[in-house]
Amino acid sequence: MSDAVARTGALPLPEFSDESQGVQRPLGLWRGGPQGQSPSAFPRRALLAAPALLLPRPAAAVTFPERGLTQGGFVVGQAVPGTRLALDGRAVRVSAEGAFAFGFGRDHGAASVLSVTQPGQRAEDRRLAIVRRQWQEQRISGLPPAQVTPDEATLARILRERERLGVARATDSALTGFAHGFIAPASGRISGVFGSRRVLNGQPRQPHYGLDFAVPTGTPMLAVAPGRVTLAESFHFFGDLLMIDHGHGVNSLYAHLSRIDVREGQMVGKGERIALSGATGRVTGPHLHFSLSWYQVWLDPQPVVLGA
Repeated sequence: MSDAVARTGALPLPEFSDESQGVQRPLGLWRGGPQGQSPSAFPRRALLAAPALLLPRPAAAVTFPERGLTQGGFVVGQAVPGTRLALDGRAVRVSAEGAFAFGFGRDHGAASVLSVTQPGQRAEDRRLAIVRRQWQEQRISGLPPAQVTPDEATLARILRERERLGVARATDSALTGFAHGFIAPASGRISGVFGSRRVLNGQPRQPHYGLDFAVPTGTPMLAVAPGRVTLAESFHFFGDLLMIDHGHGVNSLYAHLSRIDVREGQMVGKGERIALSGATGRVTGPHLHFSLSWYQVWLDPQPVVLGA
């Protein structure tokens, strides 16, 4: 982060290298000039003879902070209203005010392509470099064997619940709660981080796709952003669970709850109490498992809700 950003708190524009000119330009800025030359490459007399070239350059069509361009990263940005976006060929919803969001999975590759189509213009593709991350390993012992290797009946239940969860995460609403910023769902020691490789009772299992807050049973849980409750029920692994749709495919999930204080379909505000923490589902003790996703892509919640 630059000194200017550190002083002001302003979000930087995403920049892309132009190796031929040795400069950085925000996404969507006019490059100008024939044969891709920058305006500074024109002779001085040509600029004097063409006053129109001295007009201010148009604002960037799309802006967002670069810090989200990482494995597990979450991006919230702003586009000129009417702009169409696609990430790796998948359409990205843009609100009437130009707000949008997208994200990258834990194992995303080294690059993505963002297609930007401004009103009345042709599509322009931009290559986004995605930062690779190193993941921790977390070993958990003492779990009941049935929670690590479930029987056939339990496995069938888990598969049904996984499908139910997938349907909820596929919600593509026009809500824009994601654009209002996020807060932490609880205050407490972080006992598990996103992306860590998990070894349960000595057996390798899928990575951890959430952020764990070590809080005692009965701790109030808060909605991290405005949205609509899409799930409020009990799951085998997650225990009592809540999911909130914040719009444009952005969802938050709260698991292992002892009590749920909202119902499916209910609108909730940022910071509203929605549940109490607990120790339901697959746990070794009371805590909150909190997850964030963009459609079916699990994201790292820590930099979003804790800012680090």
